[in-house]
Amino acid sequence: MQLDPLMKTLGLKYPIFQGGMAWVADGRLAAAVSNAGGLGIIGAGHASGEVVAQEIKRAKSLTDKPIGVNVMLLSPHVEDVVKVILTAQDSITVVTTGAGDPSKYLPQFTAANIKVIPVVGSVALAKRMARVGADAVIAEGMESGGHIGKLTTMALVPQVVDAVDIPVIAAGGIADGRGMAAAFMLGAAGVQMGTRFLVATESRVHPNYKQAVLKAKDIDTVITGEYAGHPARVLRNPMAKKFLRLEKAEAGKPNPDFSEVEEIGNGSLRQAVLTGDAKTGAYMAGQIAGLVKQTQPAAEILAEVFEQATKLMGGV
Repeated sequence: MQLDPLMKTLGLKYPIFQGGMAWVADGRLAAAVSNAGGLGIIGAGHASGEVVAQEIKRAKSLTDKPIGVNVMLLSPHVEDVVKVILTAQDSITVVTTGAGDPSKYLPQFTAANIKVIPVVGSVALAKRMARVGADAVIAEGMESGGHIGKLTTMALVPQVVDAVDIPVIAAGGIADGRGMAAAFMLGAAGVQMGTRFLVATESRVHPNYKQAVLKAKDIDTVITGEYAGHPARVLRNPMAKKFLRLEKAEAGKPNPDFSEVEEIGNGSLRQAVLTGDAKTGAYMAGQIAGLVKQTQPAAEILAEVFEQATKLMGGV
């Protein structure tokens, strides 16, 4: 399989990004993925600049390969996180962004020789990112875990590919070589996987959370926050059921107030990752969870996915 020039520039063996999942994607997981030939990405989420700096330092103590950071643009700490990344510019190769428009930060990252690759959920946002100078975009379909848009990967990726002249990385519903091969057929230059890496040996995710992913069936994810305006895909558990019940009840009122419902979600991902609490934790995972059947080292995951995709594509 011939690598896209962007992947060669990044120094990758495999055109596979590890999703920058908040609380999940720490320095250890990112380093493991990068050491194995993919692009490991530290998920900043709502963490402080100090925490992100610690994870960058941790990753670089474990690898000399390229490392990325995912910046959550809605985070109250986003300015500090950006400063930390710019300070550590020799350690960071790529910044991916989510939940917003990174245009205001793009010149600073570009000047620091950091590639900027925003996550997009629509053609309009992809075109805007191309206009302002993004190096590539990650077209993420609603099959993915966590916060999602409205288009499926199959529909979104080819439309984004046709709309922009920069590389497109496909994300959402990809966990094996079949998904990767399909993404390349749609015109993608690479893929991003999140749920598959949730259960990597090097993932910090609590065993309860990992087991929930490994046991998941095809219909075991639900979308919370649709009425409240912040849709997120999670595995069905007591927390998700309570959230959906209260959210639906509030949505039926003349003047809905979702503050109490959203309070249920505050800190729920952290609870899931660190303590494995299914009663109060949000087990974020994609629809592809039903295909994820075993815990493996990141290196095995990358090699297996790439080998399967290469065979399916005729070894080209």
